[in-house]
Amino acid sequence: MRVLVTGAAGFIGSHIAEAFQAAGHEVRGFDSLAPAVHACRPDYIDWELVVADVRDAGAVDKALNGVDAVCHQAAIVGLGVDLSDLPAYSDVNITGTAVLLEAMGKHDIGRLVLASSMVVYGEGAYDCPAHGRVRPAPRDTADLAARRFEPRCPRCASPLATATVTEDAPLDPRNSYATSKVAQEHLSANWARLTGGAAIGLRYHNVYGPRMPRDTPYSGVAAIFRSCLENRVAPKVFEDGGQRRDFVHVTDVALANLRALDATGRAAARGVHCYNVASGEPHTVGEMAFALADAFGLGIEPVVTGDYRLGDVRHIVASPEAAARELGYTADTTFTEGMTDFAKAPLRDPVARA
Repeated sequence: MRVLVTGAAGFIGSHIAEAFQAAGHEVRGFDSLAPAVHACRPDYIDWELVVADVRDAGAVDKALNGVDAVCHQAAIVGLGVDLSDLPAYSDVNITGTAVLLEAMGKHDIGRLVLASSMVVYGEGAYDCPAHGRVRPAPRDTADLAARRFEPRCPRCASPLATATVTEDAPLDPRNSYATSKVAQEHLSANWARLTGGAAIGLRYHNVYGPRMPRDTPYSGVAAIFRSCLENRVAPKVFEDGGQRRDFVHVTDVALANLRALDATGRAAARGVHCYNVASGEPHTVGEMAFALADAFGLGIEPVVTGDYRLGDVRHIVASPEAAARELGYTADTTFTEGMTDFAKAPLRDPVARA
């Protein structure tokens, strides 16, 4: 099968392209090689690569010639916390996806795997002892400034217990990146209804691993901590370090995309289906920072700062059961194995600045 992988030069996209090739698929990559992310064409690319912007309808149309399925990874990533971020996230992530989907319809391509994100949920799932499952409102700035980081019950202000998020949880995007990911899912649903196609959205949790970009706005927290350790600087952990996340290795994410690609060929996959892509082994951000520092082996300890960022959520822990049951996907890399590997894994060099 010939698969177009958008964002194929990037951190996650490149691992997906390799996994597809290893499974016997022919890969055509598509990537803008945006200067904010890439100083040049990465040397690990071993597949055809179309260098163009996903918003360029002409380039997308040509790239789809002879393609059987699309794996859409291209996006601007990050929180997007400022008003100035809104146009870029809307233009690249939303308009770019719409351009791609329209062209897929013209080429009668009916199989799509979409990179979504855990951020579509907003805060994770919480239970109140008095009111059951609740959806806490965004955390109050006064609480954060006073280092009261845990969300409270919106009805009685009681402390809440963290629960796992399943795919049927309400979507509650709380920044412009999250909103763009929800829009991508909805656009894919529109495309599927109009064409009878099959779309599978993969809601990635905290992905880490080789080729993460360092020292850029696109860096994830794991790469930021790694860069600090390389520079012999103590990683700074926001809040009290107790934020719970699910850290999933990029090779496991690539495997999830391969399983999803296979699933789009089944009759039952028609329409849109979304799945959590997670390890099922949650840890706190503080645990991740200390585990990475320990594996790095320089004796540098992270510093828990108490600082915070508006738009961050406190806890989000996923249930990976649906992906295991319906896609046959289970993450293979344990937290300890992954962090030990990541401590020495190559990161993508930062773009040179004048």
